[in-house]
Amino acid sequence: MNCYEHTFITKQDLSESQAKISVKKYEDLIKTNSGNVLKVQEWGLRNLSHKIKNNKKGFYFHVKFDGDGKTIEELEKAENIDESIIRYLTVKVKKHDLENNFFKKD
Repeated sequence: MNCYEHTFITKQDLSESQAKISVKKYEDLIKTNSGNVLKVQEWGLRNLSHKIKNNKKGFYFHVKFDGDGKTIEELEKAENIDESIIRYLTVKVKKHDLENNFFKKD
């Protein structure tokens, strides 16, 4: 299995409970496609550098997980059709850094 970091941005007009449901949905999707979720970080509501689909802000979520190509394929296919997702990015990493939280709320 490979190590991945996946970040996605949801629309700013989602309620907190809807955002949590969205995160849970993608965690379950990773697990059902032979993945293993290691850590989920909520980075909160942040400004976007430019408007994306008429949104100036978005809720950021970061998921660290192990998986394979099928896991990534199914995850991105589901996110392509989800209208609450503005953007997403999946990056393959050599190993996970589970200790640091770079966007920690102070």
